Amino acid sequence: MYDPPAYVWAIIIAGPIAVTASTCIVLYAGAERAGLGRRRAALLAGAAAVVLGCWLAASAVIAGHGWYRTLPWFPVAIAGYLGVLLALRRIPVVARALAAPGTVRCLELPHTPRIAGVAFLLYMVLGHLPALFALPAGLGDITAGIAAPLVALRLAQGTGRRAGLWFSAFGITDLVVALTLGALTGFGLLNVTPSSAPIAELPLALIPTATVPLLFALHITTVSALVKAPRAAVPAIAPLTATAK
Repeated sequence: MYDPPAYVWAIIIAGPIAVTASTCIVLYAGAERAGLGRRRAALLAGAAAVVLGCWLAASAVIAGHGWYRTLPWFPVAIAGYLGVLLALRRIPVVARALAAPGTVRCLELPHTPRIAGVAFLLYMVLGHLPALFALPAGLGDITAGIAAPLVALRLAQGTGRRAGLWFSAFGITDLVVALTLGALTGFGLLNVTPSSAPIAELPLALIPTATVPLLFALHITTVSALVKAPRAAVPAIAPLTATAK
């Protein structure tokens, strides 16, 4: 088991915590805009913090015991958590908060902490992750983290529908590629040196098992909202010649 330097620990731990916290803030703001009142908005954000925080802690315990090193538990944890998150979206109070005006642009902001993907590059430089996995995973996350607030700004201006869809397409592709390469190089399905075995250990395991499913759920929710949103009306073209009186 590889124990990275303290600064790498700090970067990795900060990422999942920031994504979780910003998601709770988005839910609180959405609930307020939906007219649920501050009390219910606070209860919703608090409940979300408990659910997301408990899984983050539970995943840390599981990784600490080494259970993610056996292949079945790793994909089960990711898929299971994603399924729970998608199911929770259907709770009426959550659905109202997510459907509130302006929430779709806010859903981009929890992607900003993805710049913590620099940790993959640090692992690679330190010689504990293969470039085949670390480069696309790290650079993809950094790109998404930088683009997220820019896309949110365009959505706030009412001109970012296409940008939001493209951003979600890129973000989902980035996550799928990272998970696929991580599994192939981490569990011996693709022989590389070094392997990506550290992704099943602390602290790195928190990213695929706790953060990635939440990011997937945010992307899916964003795409659903943008697809259902009415397109901006196309301005009428003025006639070339004036109508004769």
